[in-house]
Amino acid sequence: DKSHKVPDFKVGDLVLVSTLNFDNIKGPKKLKDSYVGPFVIVALHGTNAVQVELSGELENKHPTFPVILIKAYQPADKEFFSFKESNSFNCTTSGTK
Repeated sequence: DKSHKVPDFKVGDLVLVSTLNFDNIKGPKKLKDSYVGPFVIVALHGTNAVQVELSGELENKHPTFPVILIKAYQPADKEFFSFKESNSFNCTTSGTK
């Protein structure tokens, strides 16, 4: 296929892993994240598979994934998403109804 682009992953890159085949992630499937991570690539297996270092509740999964289920991790732009800590939501309830 002429339009097929081979991903250029390297050992040490941060990637996200698709949750398409993960059944053990809690919650309704429709609300489940499409990708989890980021994870570090620890090995390349040809041009079709990568091995990542899994952690947390995914430690029991096989760490090798086809590149079709992997995408490069892009950190959030800190200028665009400026989160400020705020204590403006001090919820207090009064004892009266």
